[in-house]
Amino acid sequence: MPRYEFSLNIPADDFLRVYQGTVSHVVVRATTGQRVQVPAARFRPFVTPDGVAGHFVLTCDDNHRCLDLQRRAPS
Repeated sequence: MPRYEFSLNIPADDFLRVYQGTVSHVVVRATTGQRVQVPAARFRPFVTPDGVAGHFVLTCDDNHRCLDLQRRAPS
């Protein structure tokens, strides 16, 4: 199963566009350099008053569908 690690920092004002329905995906650059498109709704559990920030690990199935998204603790 493919796994992608990436860091993300989206301010609350920008992430508001997800709730307004104008943005449906977030494109990130994995630590390997690959660009990965992630459904924006996957980040909703990680939203704080400041937005969404952290280091994340995305696990996909063999058809590149999102199975799991986890925020990792800073090292």
